[in-house]
Amino acid sequence: MSSTLYEISVPLFIRHLNGIAGCMKKTQSLYAEKKFDETALLCYRFYPDMFDFRKQVQLATDHPRGFAALLSGVDAPKYEDSEKSLSDLVARCEKTNAWLKSVKPEQINGTEEKSVTIKRPAGDVQMKGRELLLNRSLPNFLFHCTTAYDIMRHNGVEIGKRDFMGA
Repeated sequence: MSSTLYEISVPLFIRHLNGIAGCMKKTQSLYAEKKFDETALLCYRFYPDMFDFRKQVQLATDHPRGFAALLSGVDAPKYEDSEKSLSDLVARCEKTNAWLKSVKPEQINGTEEKSVTIKRPAGDVQMKGRELLLNRSLPNFLFHCTTAYDIMRHNGVEIGKRDFMGA
């Protein structure tokens, strides 16, 4: 039995966003207990040309919304990228998941060969639905989730693979 495009995308996005939100909740607890400044974490980046923690989480929520919107034909909610706290970023993950849950399998399934236009600063790119998931949305999503996780871990938060996986 083969898997559908919906089955290999939306549930995975939801699970990992739950994982990142859970990791951020553990981070909130640690930072409150130790009286650490959240702003230092939100602005933390591994290297000067990398996005900071806040942007990693924002992008982790953007890719699933963009994927589901392009293939389902439903407008995704737009976010202002104005989060100023871990609570704001957790809420962004939760809002994204709530919207993803409103997208029905039949809106995604059958769009494997649908041609969509990806708007990029370097120029627009045409992709088919399956290619969008496998070569753009999923790799970017996992990259930004992993980088956000790594930043939290690097900054002393005791989280592990099970947290990341949303188990």
